[in-house]
Amino acid sequence: MRNSVMLIGRPGAEPEVKNFNNSKKARFSLAVTESKKNANGEWVDNTQWFPIVAWGAVADRVVKNVKKGKRIAVDGSLHNNEWTDDKGQRHSVTEIWVNDLFLIDWEKDM
Repeated sequence: MRNSVMLIGRPGAEPEVKNFNNSKKARFSLAVTESKKNANGEWVDNTQWFPIVAWGAVADRVVKNVKKGKRIAVDGSLHNNEWTDDKGQRHSVTEIWVNDLFLIDWEKDM
């Protein structure tokens, strides 16, 4: 069995970075748009947003290279997080944790 995800999309904002004692965490949202024809034969876009998280050396690459609107490919795995807030409300989120990152809209100034 394998937990693997590959997405190609555009970040909606610059990555947010948090530094810990021995590590770094970078997170951003990735917009992935698929186009398909509807029942009338018209092309319709469907955009979904995915929370992306990178740790350590991969987070360093994210901070250096990921820019809002520039297409990237992300190779990672799904991670489910659950927590209870101060009011006792339970929350859960499924995130994509990055194993590797590929720049599609690469420019020399990046």
